[in-house]
Amino acid sequence: MTPPARARSELSVVVPGDLETRTGGYAYDRRIIAGLRAAGWRVSVHSLDTSFPFPTSAARAQAASTLEAMPDGRLVLADGLALGALPDEIAPHAARLAVVALVHHPLALETGLAPDRAAALEASERRALASARAVVVTSRATATSLARYGVPPDRVSIVEPGTDPAPLARSTFDADRPRADDLTLLCVATLTPRKGHELLLDALASAPRRWRLRCAGSTDRDEETAARVADRVRAHGVGDRVELLGDLDAAQLAVEYDRADLFVLATFHEGYGMAVAEALARGLPVIATATGAIADLVGRDAGIVVPPGDAAALASALDAALGDPSLRARFAAGARRVRARLPTWEDAALGMAGALERARELAHG
Repeated sequence: MTPPARARSELSVVVPGDLETRTGGYAYDRRIIAGLRAAGWRVSVHSLDTSFPFPTSAARAQAASTLEAMPDGRLVLADGLALGALPDEIAPHAARLAVVALVHHPLALETGLAPDRAAALEASERRALASARAVVVTSRATATSLARYGVPPDRVSIVEPGTDPAPLARSTFDADRPRADDLTLLCVATLTPRKGHELLLDALASAPRRWRLRCAGSTDRDEETAARVADRVRAHGVGDRVELLGDLDAAQLAVEYDRADLFVLATFHEGYGMAVAEALARGLPVIATATGAIADLVGRDAGIVVPPGDAAALASALDAALGDPSLRARFAAGARRVRARLPTWEDAALGMAGALERARELAHG
């Protein structure tokens, strides 16, 4: 039976922790929710506790209670950071709720996990995804990675993040000008093992000292990683060239993008690479790793993309970009071309609405 029109536009979104957390995944969730509401959807947000993807017993109980309280037939968009850890809590509701999994990237691919923990996460997420009517991912690369989880391709929709229009960074107007002062490199990423800050510092240590690195991103979400990064800065003797800025709001981050000459990211794995897209929206050349959608975004014209974890290739790319103004100018011109075709958040919300409607049809087909 086809649900009434009002029910078709009602959605419950389940997220772990605080929706206002400053990471790409939470930013995606926020913007999708806002876009769906602007399009007339009635969206309720259900926040679970912060222990995911390794939930406590209390967190599991809260999740089970949250799902139990949802009415039959409700369309539910569950962030994969929580859903992948809740196979036993989701399964009893698979028949009565239309659960759509939002997978930013598979949990087991997080950098730094012990092999047994990664295996447990993969098994858990595989079971949880089996209870979902459909799966939404943020890039073609993530869709491909789900093949090992047994998700039929016709149940997977790709909804890429949008990117806000932004003014060009000041450096892009004279990128080919020889510089007497140091170039400003910007990295935007929470200090976690996956983001590769230590690898980036190792690569920069071998480059001529004509750079300054500014790292925007939380230093307290993973204090052990932050401490290792600080140790690596000291070990390389670059304390006068590296600044860990911590968590920045949108206005502060805009200032950092505007003052940058080059965007750098040594991440080991991404679902998409939203910070790279934001840098391209500023017309900044990019040196980054080929994971998520980064290689597709940057292409051959807007920067250099190297294999994840390859310190030598990263060092070579940085040296080339730092030492050649004409190369930076060519990449800045390429970034401006990419900038003109980046998807918008309106595009993303429209894509998500379509994916949700298809999931609804599957549930009532």
